[in-house]
Amino acid sequence: MTSLLQQALVKLEKRSAAEQDAIAAIILEELADEERWQQAFANSPEKLAALAEQVRADIAAGRVHALGIDEL
Repeated sequence: MTSLLQQALVKLEKRSAAEQDAIAAIILEELADEERWQQAFANSPEKLAALAEQVRADIAAGRVHALGIDEL
């Protein structure tokens, strides 16, 4: 366990049980979400490669141009 995580857990121990459960639920949801993303990427390398190729083709054909932050 990292020292930063240990510091967070020490502070969390001082919270009420309800707050601890709420924060734990948030952490668990974040971990589950990350796992879903990892699984999605692992299961679709062909789709990702096809999308990347399409982007390269769009750039080469001049269909893509850079935008500044004010242009979004």
